[in-house]
Order: sequence, then C-alpha cells, then structure tokens
Amino acid sequence: MAQLIAPNVSFHMSWLEAAAEFAGARQDGAGADGWSVDDLKDAQVFGRFVDVLIKDALPETVRMPGYVPCTYLWIADGGTFLGSLAIRHELNDYLLNEGGHIGYSVRPSARRRGHAAKALADALPVARTVGIDRVLLTCDEDNAGSRATIEKNGGQYEDTRNGKRRYWIENA
Repeated sequence: MAQLIAPNVSFHMSWLEAAAEFAGARQDGAGADGWSVDDLKDAQVFGRFVDVLIKDALPETVRMPGYVPCTYLWIADGGTFLGSLAIRHELNDYLLNEGGHIGYSVRPSARRRGHAAKALADALPVARTVGIDRVLLTCDEDNAGSRATIEKNGGQYEDTRNGKRRYWIENA
C-alpha cells in the first residue's frame, strides 16, 4: 500500500525511472525545478537534491525569492517511487491565485489507482501540524483526475483564476 515518506536516497533508481515517464513534463510537488534529470543520475547530486528537499521545510533555510517554506514528501509503495507531494507552509500572491498550499504528481504508470487521493488525505494532517487550517488546492481547468482527487478529499470549489480551479479544504 502506498504511503507518504520523507525523500530518501534509497529511491534513486526508482525516482529516475519515474522522471523518465514524465518525458520532460513538469512534476508538480517534486521540488525538481532547476535540477536537470541528467545531473540527478549522479548519486552524489541526487543526495544533495534529497538534502535540499528535506531542509526546505525549515524556516531558516535560504531559498530563492518568491519561494516559501515547503515540506516535500514522496508517495512510495515498498521500494517503488510513485510520485511527489509538496506542502507549502504559506501562500504568496502566485500560490494564492494559482499554486495553492499542496501540489502533487503521480508517475504516469501509477495513475488512476487512487494514489493521489490517498496521498492528499494523508497530507492534510501534516499540513495541520505546520499551521494550515484551511488548505488551498488548485488544478488546471481541464484536469478531471485532479478535480476528482480534490473533491474526494472535501475540496469546495471557489473560483477559476488564470485557468486554475481553486478549491478550499477545511483542515481544523
């Protein structure tokens, strides 16, 4: 059964296999922006990537302008990496309008099996521990799978901004 785990170097090969399935498409919630998949094939670089993901949850971590503290989690089943999930501890203007508190992606070969819905359900208590009592989630207007995932977890549709549907989940 899939579960949320902290990023871990032991998933290196499985993470790379999943990245290949995305075929260059952005992986929401992965924290991989600015990291080349080719560079991440190196075990030492991958180790630094994992360290950066883990440290990003700390408020004192230096981050790029416009980025907020974020808890990164991986969706895994046994030794297989299935996807990524990011819990953004606060909202800036971009996240309020388009990104939301939680972003996630599931590797293409593992979709349509309920992994995203379970990961989101499992992430809500984690979000509560960092003080998020009302969780904003967004998805592309045409992403029926993500819409269903959010609605299954109690998401209440508010509006659409810049092609992104915005939902709130009460998490108190």
